[in-house]
Amino acid sequence: MACFPALSRSLKSISSVSSISLKKFSNSFMIITNYAKMGTSSHSSTISEYLRNDRLDEARRVFDKITSPDVYIYTMLISGYCRNNKTNEALNLFYRMPTRDVVSWNSMIKGCLDNGDLNKAYDLFNQMSERSVVSWTTMVNGFLQFGRFELAEELFECMPSRDIAAWNSMVLGYCRSGRIKDAFNMFKRMPSKDVISWTMMIGGLDQCGKSDEALSLFRDMRGVGVDPTSSTLSSVFTACANISALERGVQLHGHLFKSGYVFDAFISTSLMTFYAKCKQIESCLKVFQENLVSNVVMWTALVTGYGLNGMHEEALDVFKNMMKEGIVPNQSTFVSALNSCCGLEALDRGKEIHTKAIKLGLFLDVFVDNSLIVMYSKCGNLDYGVNVFNNMNEKNLVSWNSIIVGCAQHGGGMLALKYFDQMAQSGVQPDAITFLGLLTACSHSRMLDKGKYVFDLLNRDPSIEVRLEHYASMVDIMGRSGQLKEAEEFIKNMPIKANSMVWLALLSACKLYSNLEVATKAAQYVLDLDPHDSAAYVLLSNLYASACRWNDVSRIRVMMKGRGIIKQRGASWVTLKGSKHVFNSGDISHPLSRKIYQKLDSLSGKLKEFGYVPDQRFDLHDVENEQKEVSLFYHSERLAIGFALVSTVEGSTIRVMKNLRVCGDCHSAIKLMSKIVGRTIIIRDSSRFHHFKDGDCSCGNYW
Repeated sequence: MACFPALSRSLKSISSVSSISLKKFSNSFMIITNYAKMGTSSHSSTISEYLRNDRLDEARRVFDKITSPDVYIYTMLISGYCRNNKTNEALNLFYRMPTRDVVSWNSMIKGCLDNGDLNKAYDLFNQMSERSVVSWTTMVNGFLQFGRFELAEELFECMPSRDIAAWNSMVLGYCRSGRIKDAFNMFKRMPSKDVISWTMMIGGLDQCGKSDEALSLFRDMRGVGVDPTSSTLSSVFTACANISALERGVQLHGHLFKSGYVFDAFISTSLMTFYAKCKQIESCLKVFQENLVSNVVMWTALVTGYGLNGMHEEALDVFKNMMKEGIVPNQSTFVSALNSCCGLEALDRGKEIHTKAIKLGLFLDVFVDNSLIVMYSKCGNLDYGVNVFNNMNEKNLVSWNSIIVGCAQHGGGMLALKYFDQMAQSGVQPDAITFLGLLTACSHSRMLDKGKYVFDLLNRDPSIEVRLEHYASMVDIMGRSGQLKEAEEFIKNMPIKANSMVWLALLSACKLYSNLEVATKAAQYVLDLDPHDSAAYVLLSNLYASACRWNDVSRIRVMMKGRGIIKQRGASWVTLKGSKHVFNSGDISHPLSRKIYQKLDSLSGKLKEFGYVPDQRFDLHDVENEQKEVSLFYHSERLAIGFALVSTVEGSTIRVMKNLRVCGDCHSAIKLMSKIVGRTIIIRDSSRFHHFKDGDCSCGNYW
């Protein structure tokens, strides 16, 4: 076409994209409209019924019995083939048509686009002797769906006439790709706008992090007299939630209540999410209770709302109640419920929900499986997470990231790298999270060379921004490998200014190697950047205590007290039958304290028989050695293990969660405990998971 020669030339270079599956276009772009001539009504209605149920063979048999099918019946069957990814059959039928009208051409073009054949769609478009505005819009929308923006723009500008649907198509395409500035410029150019135009632009601004501008545009929309739809209002409530604009959301809620709009289930769901994100869970529950419709979307919003507010027990109760009410959960419900299992670190509850997903046929859903991988990894059972991942029919970027991060958390450095290789072979492009997971895995497995290799790969990928988290992980890798000076130089040569997190990684490594010289400098950098970072004070104080420099320890503690900084108290906990049992060092408040202490006392003698000698360097108090030994033996993680030993069946795995890093003395003792009691003991500290079994730990004494 003379109008756009560059467009024709560009298409010659487009590679085959037949594997791409396009989403259905908006109803605004539906191609098949009512014909005045409906063909033989009995045949058309029979074929229509078969096609509605995807019974293509029966539909074709009826079609073949018609002596002279009209263009409407041809087009109906062609559309049926296209909907079922049978483009070749559709094209064969299309070329057999004795006559074709613009609707049949549009239908075939749309079918090619839906099934990923952009070249064929454009070839058909060029063959058309007559085009409607729908023909042009369909082709423009196709280019946008394939990310061919320059071609879409050129074709759009060549359109002989444009309706609102064509303009909306361009705005929507830009919004979906994150080109919000281009979308807004196109929006401003529109000669007229309908509610769909305004709604798309409001939603696009919000999704690109411009929620304030989205709300401002909504005010403009109301100012020109355009009435919002439920989709518009949903976007507005989402924008209010994203910036915690509680007052504006409540005002809008009041207006909707007066108009009766609030009883719309779609609006109610958005309202619930808005209140939940603004930490108004009671208002969220009230909207749910007042609504006249009770469907899976509203129940899911309530489960999610409780989870967002850290009320995970309540979230799982809602999940249980919806099942009792006969409401079948969908993939989003399962994702929210599994997230709450993570929040509770409740492995048993997660397994129960996994079983329900299997019964409902959602166990192969990619979103549910991704959440299962995360849940199993965070709750201390990586093997189950690996099993879920390996059995997935479909894997997306989140799937690969979830398993790589899971392996990193459990110290599976080589396994994480193995999955990264498989990810590359599958053609999935990594992102910033992928590399952060890999670097963490290398850090936890003392793989300095592998870590440097991964960091080099990251720096050579122009599509990924290297963040401060990546630099901190690289410092951690070098520092924990004993390369403290190299790590310090690495920080000083970073292309971006290091924050407290980066220097804190170095300070933490200094404690591992008792290097007070580098630690003092690193701590000063941290405190200059963030004078209230409690971790820096604690790490430096612990280093001084390990070196028996008690005057320096006192100085640090006085400084902390003067600045109102409180050291986080160590705690460990075990979740058993839905209940969380929390222990602090020397705790005697638990109902089973007597049995716990008896169990630990009986273990004490056996530990010494196996050669255990308390390492008093890890009791960081200026007290007598005998008192240090007693203090060490009743650290919170040992009390939690004692509780699990007296509360669970022999041979079962013990899982303990801890808010601080496990100390070296406890680590040595727990290795021997696992051998004495014949159990696997899994402890998650603030850094990673430790799997103790038969006297060894998965971390290789490196954490």
